Amino acid sequence: MLDIKLIRSNPEQVKAAMADRSGNYLPVLEEIIEIDYSYRAALAEIEELRSKRNEVSKKIQVAKVSGDEAAARAAMAAANAAKEAVKAREENTSTLERELNALLLSLPNLPDESVGKGGGPQDNKVIFEDVSCRKEFSFKPLDHHAVGEKLGILDFEAATRLSGSRFALLKGQGARLERSLTQFMLDIQAGEHGYTEIFPPFLVTAETMTGTGQLPKFEEELYKIASESPMYLIPTAEVPLTNMYRGNLMKEDDLPVKLTACTACFRQEAGTYGKDTRGLIRNHQFNKVELVWLSKPEESMAALEKMRADAEKILQVLKLPYRVLALCSGDMGFSSAKTYDLEVWFPSEKGFREISSISNCTDFQARRMNTRFKRAAGGKTEFVHTLNGSGLAVGRTFAAILENYQQEDGSVIVPEALRKYMGADKIDL
Repeated sequence: MLDIKLIRSNPEQVKAAMADRSGNYLPVLEEIIEIDYSYRAALAEIEELRSKRNEVSKKIQVAKVSGDEAAARAAMAAANAAKEAVKAREENTSTLERELNALLLSLPNLPDESVGKGGGPQDNKVIFEDVSCRKEFSFKPLDHHAVGEKLGILDFEAATRLSGSRFALLKGQGARLERSLTQFMLDIQAGEHGYTEIFPPFLVTAETMTGTGQLPKFEEELYKIASESPMYLIPTAEVPLTNMYRGNLMKEDDLPVKLTACTACFRQEAGTYGKDTRGLIRNHQFNKVELVWLSKPEESMAALEKMRADAEKILQVLKLPYRVLALCSGDMGFSSAKTYDLEVWFPSEKGFREISSISNCTDFQARRMNTRFKRAAGGKTEFVHTLNGSGLAVGRTFAAILENYQQEDGSVIVPEALRKYMGADKIDL
């Protein structure tokens, strides 16, 4: 959530930033400015009425002391009228405040000044590429869907019978590869990079979803569980991990906080009809290892670079060709101020696919969650900065391994780093 004080003091700056984001947010911003003006005017009016009420109260006392009953009755009538007027104005002010906060929740974060302007993916910039391990095939490489089905480790037909489209069923060495990838990624992030491993709930409240920005804007993309108190299946572990600190006032020495978790993720994929309907790229349920940081404001951009390196390490150790994109203002997520995407090479497509998105959300989520810290020197209270990223999406890593390590005989070589987990160096019939 944006700071209303920033909108009040620099409305033109905020308007320019909103114009750079994907989506038409200017009408909402104009409405916020208008309601905020009415809200502040109403507060001023309440203060004026309270002041008048206090003056009338003094007149009542004077009239009582002097024995002027008529003046006392008149003053008491005026005091009651002032009390009712204040009550009515307070109700109006509360309504305006609720409307203002609801609208503020619908505005995205401001892009960092280092983020390039652009309207969409075509304006993203490739800032790094490592394709030194890209293989030259002596045969036409198959897509991961075909490789997995031929090996009998992916069964999309069974998954469709069980759950409908956009689900996957892994079996045998496929299930073991998924488990191996999960353990390998967590061992790197928790064991080598110093993240604390968490196993969070997969169902969360609406308040939790609001804290990280999924609600109210993206409700149609979420799976909602009908109950007396509605619950939502998490679309990413970012949601429970970041919200662990909702409402907390932390010590400066507590920062940074570094968390990791592997969870199932659930997404409706609304608006993606007809896209990536085959395979593991865009499923309603998938596993992902998530990375989350809470940091001091002045350290968050350095933390973003470190998180990016932590995610890249997985691709480097698995020897998968990849590249890094700096996203433009029009392609960043709702809560993000700056985002990098990691994309892995898929030989069957002769192109790259996103496998991780790493974002600095600055104080945007922290304001929604009211997550703050107190400076050791001076005791000043500030909002923390939150960051999140995939380290990595397990299903897409699985798919990338099938494609990049496939052999002409239909087998798949197991990356060296995974062999101790798999107990094998090859997946074959």
